Amino acid sequence: MAYEFRLPDLGEGLTEGEVARWLVAEGQEVAEDDPLVEIQTDKTTVEIPSPAAGRVARILVGEGEVVPVGTVLVVIGEDGASAETDASRGQAPGPVRAEQGRIRATPLVRKVAQELGVDIESVAGTGPQGRVTEEDVRSAATSGGQAPEGRREKLRGVRRLIAEHMAEAHRQVPAVTWVEECEFDRVDLKLLVPTVLQACALSLAEFPELNARLGGDEIVYLDRYDIGVAVQTEQGLVVPVVRGCDTASVEQLDAEVKRLADAARAGKLAPEELRGSTFTVTSAGRLAGIFQTPLVHYPEVAILSVGRIGPRPVVRDGEIVVRKVGAVGVTFDHRVVDGARAAEFGLAVIRRLETAAESQ
Repeated sequence: MAYEFRLPDLGEGLTEGEVARWLVAEGQEVAEDDPLVEIQTDKTTVEIPSPAAGRVARILVGEGEVVPVGTVLVVIGEDGASAETDASRGQAPGPVRAEQGRIRATPLVRKVAQELGVDIESVAGTGPQGRVTEEDVRSAATSGGQAPEGRREKLRGVRRLIAEHMAEAHRQVPAVTWVEECEFDRVDLKLLVPTVLQACALSLAEFPELNARLGGDEIVYLDRYDIGVAVQTEQGLVVPVVRGCDTASVEQLDAEVKRLADAARAGKLAPEELRGSTFTVTSAGRLAGIFQTPLVHYPEVAILSVGRIGPRPVVRDGEIVVRKVGAVGVTFDHRVVDGARAAEFGLAVIRRLETAAESQ
């Protein structure tokens, strides 16, 4: 008997997921608990094992497609002849054309085609076994029957999540950025990120509105200091969370930052390592530019950025001297944080960085 494997609820309020990568192919024999598919959620990528043994009869959702929880992803065992019809039980409801048996396409793709006015029967499918994908439909809609111009690449995986999160942050947060110079002569630049994390955590205790959430008509002040650190990977930007930054030493923070960064670049972060940050720090090192205006990592209310640090002339006691200088910026949600308070917070961080050797 054929086994229909549906996209499971992976927790944290998940309503949909993206098929990031199939680890099997149609016709392949799999054993129970063999790696089956990688699913990209709004937090991380999860590898799901096969719940049954048998031959992979049909793969119903192609890589890069986003489908609701409950959608049949694959049929294992027998020939899977009835799977496409059965799969529609797990899809989000939507209008489907009567001639749906002529081509291979999920109900979700058919719904997109109808909304865009695309005759799905005329679309050449590029998915598994000629299945029509959402990208095929959208390409047909934008080309107007002509050959599409330029190379097209569908938003997938981490890049799709970045696009969604950044758009949400831009829609939700009226952001303002404050910037000031900071001397880093007393900071060991090999320990820059953990030193900044500690300085931020101690300063956030003095300015609690920057360590907060805006929930409806309430400001929620958080009593923990779990700071996200932006890490660039080959797949895109991820923000793992360093817990307890107010109580850890710089050395402990350094070890944790390195562990999280290595896991992020290897794609091995656990979902809980990407959740629950109260504030975010970003520094791109030599690529950082003089200063940045990063988007707030919604639903947080502030983010601190560190620009490129290098030798620059500054005036001290009426004389021009050379110091290691970089810009520290605070981008904040103006609904929650006043400009003066953001500036005071930024200056508190700078004071701690400029006296780092004394305070450690």
